[in-house]
Amino acid sequence: MVRVILGSAVAAIAMFIIGFIFFATPLQRLSVASIDDAQAAAVQQALAVNLQRTGTYQVPGTNTPAQTNMYSRGPIATVHYNTGGFAATDTASLVTGLILNFIIAVLIGLGLLGMGQRVPDMASRGRVAVVIAVAAAAYIHLGEPIYLHHDWVHFIYLFVADGLTLAAAGIIVAWFLPGPRAVAPADAPTDV
Repeated sequence: MVRVILGSAVAAIAMFIIGFIFFATPLQRLSVASIDDAQAAAVQQALAVNLQRTGTYQVPGTNTPAQTNMYSRGPIATVHYNTGGFAATDTASLVTGLILNFIIAVLIGLGLLGMGQRVPDMASRGRVAVVIAVAAAAYIHLGEPIYLHHDWVHFIYLFVADGLTLAAAGIIVAWFLPGPRAVAPADAPTDV
């Protein structure tokens, strides 16, 4: 278990670095559309006037006949909305994120550890971790453009970022786990 904890700590740092590259550098701009300052101010003002509480909104919704009709005509939006706002470089979220990374890495480690001798070597455990990472990232992110017709660029970016992050964590944790133990054959001579 000590190896799982140590590997998870290293994996959490790697996840943090990969996340920084994808979400705190100009690379992030590949995944989101942008508007000019005047448009941003107008949209922000419209949000403040029309949305009273923090939440995720589907605009228009599909809970009334009128909104369902508006939805089919478009335009539509899913708005993740925060009434209070926060600093663009919120350092408290970095600490919380690092803790989340560690918890995720521990869960990956426990899963790999649970495979025990059925998947004993690092390379095989790493492959299992990568396949599960890609599957998880695909399920989490590619459903939105498929089912909700959201833009593909943003969600492919998230799929790649999270797939790489989880795969790196899995490979690192797999590397820290103990390898196969040599088993002496039953008929081997023993020294007395």
